[in-house]
Amino acid sequence: MRRALILIALLVAGCTAPAPISGLHLIRVGFNDLPGWQSGDPAPALAAFRRGCTALAKKSPEQPMAYAGTAGDWQAVCAAASDPARAFFQSRFTPYAVSGEALFTGYYEPQISGSRTRHDAYQTPVYGLPSDLISVDLGQFLPKLQGEHISGRVEGQKLEPYPDRAEIDAKGLAAAKILFWCDDPVSLFFLQIQGSGRVSFDDGSSARVGFAGVNGRPYTAIGGPLIQRGALSRETVSMATIRDWLKAHPDQAQAVMELDRSFVFFQESPLGDPQLGATGSLGVPLTPLASLAVDARIHPLGIPVYVAAAGPDPVTALMVAEDTGGAIRGAARGDIFFGWGAEGARRAGAMKAPGALYVLLPNSVAARLGADKIVAP
Repeated sequence: MRRALILIALLVAGCTAPAPISGLHLIRVGFNDLPGWQSGDPAPALAAFRRGCTALAKKSPEQPMAYAGTAGDWQAVCAAASDPARAFFQSRFTPYAVSGEALFTGYYEPQISGSRTRHDAYQTPVYGLPSDLISVDLGQFLPKLQGEHISGRVEGQKLEPYPDRAEIDAKGLAAAKILFWCDDPVSLFFLQIQGSGRVSFDDGSSARVGFAGVNGRPYTAIGGPLIQRGALSRETVSMATIRDWLKAHPDQAQAVMELDRSFVFFQESPLGDPQLGATGSLGVPLTPLASLAVDARIHPLGIPVYVAAAGPDPVTALMVAEDTGGAIRGAARGDIFFGWGAEGARRAGAMKAPGALYVLLPNSVAARLGADKIVAP
């Protein structure tokens, strides 16, 4: 699972306790009520939807998909998926508005440089999952904690906190394999915030690195301390300005980054299709501007969602709910995947905007749901 974080809000404000599941109120609308529907291109979303159908096909037809019917309802529309995209969605689905103002942020796939051997500038280790790291799904013990996890390691008969970032930086990790060495600790820090990315090796090869686990320590934003010490202002702080400050102050950068005690471990995989992103929580590769991270405690993965995000860089597009993240909480909450590289980083870092979120449900499900329904407490 990708560790999806709010690029600006969390870098500035820090991590808060997960919000309780809020009520989900769905109101049936028409396709013409979706801002920009007629002028947009739903073809990328159809391609993403088809990829998601491979994951939905593995479910039992009777398996519930929260408010969105059963897997069987979705397997039926998956079987009918065809071009042209607009005609398919308009004929097979009914759109519903998610009540309340939505909040949209963005994420991307960073790129770092790496080497299989430690030499020259390649001095920062990128760790795989430690053999002594234990991850606990608290929902297995208390249903009200569904979706919450803790991590640590066993000392005697107790689960103790795992070493934090500063201790790992200072002492290394004998229990974790070093996947490769990178040439820039700041780039690795931002890779950890994103949770997945691409690596270009000095031998000319490339690979993906994906989230494998986390040390269980709380995430602490570094933007807030930089504001407090006068290094940045609240008006100018952003992912880009934080990165620039760290680069310009190498003598202070490590200590500032170590204010975030959380530490992410990775797993390596082939690059695959370079036009697609890393694998999301649904188990399929993400599609730029057609994949959305949602609160999977509320929204089932694999369903089409329509995004109408305002702000300086507005986005109106049909997407598919294919990812999740610890900071994505609430029914009207979405994190847009912007792709990779400098442009993906720029757009993701600037995206923090209000708007409206819609879900598309198969007509068979809509017939049962009705026109106006509160489907979650």
